[in-house]
Amino acid sequence: MANKVWFITGASRGFGLLIARDALARGDAVVAAARNPQSIVDALGGHPKLQPVQLDVTSEAAAVAAVQAAVERFGRIDVLVNNAGYGILGAVEEASADEVRRNYETNVFGLLHVTRAVLPVMRKQHSGHVMNISSVGGYSAYQGWGIYSSTKFAVEGLSEAMALELAPLGVHVTVVEPGFFRTDFLDASSLSETAARIDDYQETVGAMRTFAAGVNHQQPGDPAQLSKALLQLADSARPPLRLHLGSDTVARVREKNRFVEQEMAAWLELSLSTDFDQPAKQAA
Repeated sequence: MANKVWFITGASRGFGLLIARDALARGDAVVAAARNPQSIVDALGGHPKLQPVQLDVTSEAAAVAAVQAAVERFGRIDVLVNNAGYGILGAVEEASADEVRRNYETNVFGLLHVTRAVLPVMRKQHSGHVMNISSVGGYSAYQGWGIYSSTKFAVEGLSEAMALELAPLGVHVTVVEPGFFRTDFLDASSLSETAARIDDYQETVGAMRTFAAGVNHQQPGDPAQLSKALLQLADSARPPLRLHLGSDTVARVREKNRFVEQEMAAWLELSLSTDFDQPAKQAA
């Protein structure tokens, strides 16, 4: 299909805005969702193939209404980019139940609301591509990012299962794992910090807070290149389950894979000892 219809959440700034702009520039249609759709108009203007829609992803009813509006306008949805989300920085123990709940409501339940609204459209088409924006922290956790990483680990698990469920129906699923990109992610406008601070975590989480403040707007990843990569991903006939974006992500993934293999080898005898005895298996 030469021209695609995109549905992008969190499209008022950051990755979402860049992807929307690039998709429109090449002739695709874009349904750009944000809490304040006027911010999308202010950024992108009145493009004839742009449909800004109001969407707070924590509302399932709002997700259904936004998808209905998209289908009424363009007749289909070819690419869903679940981009809406935010980070929370703090030790797991420092995070209150309310802080954890709010992060999950956006990063996990919000993604589910939008995905469940879009999938009936893609199943009917027997085509489509769901791109779930995770993080390098969704593959390998860091100190200070435990709650945020856990939401992205959830996205990874959901994506793996969806890929298996939807493959026979002609729908692809890719979980995208960006590393540190030069966006506003570490700004107060996007990043939340736990209200509580525990002195015992100063060496670990405190050091991460210092690092995050120092690297803000100095990250190695180029958001413009990420946007181009996702357009290329959308055009792939056989897209990957995971797309690692950024040299830092690639290095971290390789480091974790080595660690898992080494640890498994060290404990392999105990790991295998928990099966029923082999003779009993044969007798059965």
